[in-house]
Amino acid sequence: MNIEVFWYILLVNLSLCVLTVLCGRDFYNILNVPRHASKNQIKKAYRLLAQKMHPDKNIDDPRASEKFSDINDAYSVLSNEEKRELYDRCGEECVKKDSGGMGGADPFASFFGDFGFFGGGGQESRDTPKGATITMDLYVTLEELYSGNFIEITRNKPVMRPAKGTRKCNCRQEMTTRQLGPGRFQMMQQTVCDECPNVKLVNEERTLEIEVEPGMTDGQETRFVAEGEPHIDGDPGDLVLRIRTMPHRTFERRGDDLYTNVTLSLQDALVGFSMEIEHLDGRKVVVTRDKITWPGARIRKKGEGMPNYENNNLHGTLYITFDVEFPKSELSNEDKEAIKKILNQNSVNTVYNGLGGF
Repeated sequence: MNIEVFWYILLVNLSLCVLTVLCGRDFYNILNVPRHASKNQIKKAYRLLAQKMHPDKNIDDPRASEKFSDINDAYSVLSNEEKRELYDRCGEECVKKDSGGMGGADPFASFFGDFGFFGGGGQESRDTPKGATITMDLYVTLEELYSGNFIEITRNKPVMRPAKGTRKCNCRQEMTTRQLGPGRFQMMQQTVCDECPNVKLVNEERTLEIEVEPGMTDGQETRFVAEGEPHIDGDPGDLVLRIRTMPHRTFERRGDDLYTNVTLSLQDALVGFSMEIEHLDGRKVVVTRDKITWPGARIRKKGEGMPNYENNNLHGTLYITFDVEFPKSELSNEDKEAIKKILNQNSVNTVYNGLGGF
């Protein structure tokens, strides 16, 4: 190898090492997003990686906690506009100096909801009383269910804070033995309580964020652990948000399929037409016909329905049903004769049971 080439390669490698030390970890690479990624792209990437890499789901990987910590640190910086701007300017070290570190907390469970693997996913090891679980409907638009979105909700919840004095707690029934006389004893049940520090309930405002994923359906739920009703002697209950779809002015959803209606003029119904339907993501779906379109005719546009929740690459079908608006003005005798000549139809007046009874 040429000595100049050797020294050039060595210099490049040393430069990369220095840059790595100075700039720290590549948070964009950790989250697998481009440097120009939007805030929603960063949130979605974090959520998917957190689900995949959480230590509770990777117990055989000795580096699972380290990888998950990297993901959390990357999200805590890139989701914050000020920290992200500082990071883009001079790297991780600048962020650490400016904010005193990034913190190792796991925001996934409380911020985005519990997806079934936090806390081991098994039964509780102790019989701790728990507050009530609150279930609420979250009304979302069909556009949000088509493209996905992050929705922030504000919850005013009662939380326990220390107060003066003590209180009776952990009350339970225990059997005690009492002597009634010489050689006579009686077993009886009595309530026994402990003395615990007193607490008071204080309302606090908390912001939670839920991701509406493309293809989600009515009734799907996201659980936020410990965001429900408090229990004075135990753990708070959970908050469950249930998806509900708001009515849409253009489309109706049935499974992964979409349905809509179009009213045509009689002229378009007879000679054909070309039109555009604005889809849920703002695209224009072109509908063209050069045939006669009768009232009640329906056409299908495959792949223009809702995305499938399990596989967003699959889409349902868009069904378009046509109505025909007849002219309300009177026709002259000459116009009537001209129409008869053009249509060249015999009068067919068939009387039948249109309800399908026969």
